[in-house]
Amino acid sequence: MLSKRLVSTAAICLALAAGTAACGSATSDGKAGSAQKLDTGKLSAQDIEKQAKEALASATSLKMAGTVDTGDGAMELNLTMDNKSQCTGTMAMPGMGKFEIISDGKTSYVKPDTAFWTAVGGPNGAKAAELFKGRYLTGFESDPSMGSLTKVCNLADFSKKIADGKSSGDKVEKGSAGDVNGVKTFSLKSTDSKGEVTTLQIATEGKPYPVRIEHAGAKDGNGKIDFSEFDKPLTVQVPSADSTIDFTKFKDQLKTA
Repeated sequence: MLSKRLVSTAAICLALAAGTAACGSATSDGKAGSAQKLDTGKLSAQDIEKQAKEALASATSLKMAGTVDTGDGAMELNLTMDNKSQCTGTMAMPGMGKFEIISDGKTSYVKPDTAFWTAVGGPNGAKAAELFKGRYLTGFESDPSMGSLTKVCNLADFSKKIADGKSSGDKVEKGSAGDVNGVKTFSLKSTDSKGEVTTLQIATEGKPYPVRIEHAGAKDGNGKIDFSEFDKPLTVQVPSADSTIDFTKFKDQLKTA
């Protein structure tokens, strides 16, 4: 049950990206640069969107934080990733607690909290929470039920899904100037054939990274995610060996917990 929940969470994160036009953030230090400015008056909505996608594709790292409606409640995510498939952060699901994710680009680690273990462990939930308390699961990259989780940390895959996610029939319109977390922005609104609306806030100074994306009108997948810390070097500290447990051993121990 644990693997199913984790993979579905990863899928939700990527599904939001796949169903929208683009995502992004401010410059690496959180301040817009002065050498480049988005000419929203002359550019068409399509041109602005194209520049945002190109900016995202060039990013070496980013941080995303926000909430996504899963149908059962709001999922919260706070993840930082780079183009080396390194990442660190947390994800939480309604009524199921939270788990931490760490990846150094080669090996991934997941540490659920007590509430998560209790929720997913079924009859053995309480025992599992105590047995695995404070420990990270690892060694699951080749497991077919868990491998998809590592895609959450793949910036290139994330960027590609965003760039390819919009249907050719979607209507994109220019919005207005705004401000997101101190970054000057300009909005684009994309409406698909189902009436689902994606609003994108794009930085107008410095690289045109989109700094916020909001999705509405869907049965699930609605939500708001902010992007920041673009191109900021990411340093990952992997867990010590004595604080990890191999995924295969974990499955065996959970059966007898």
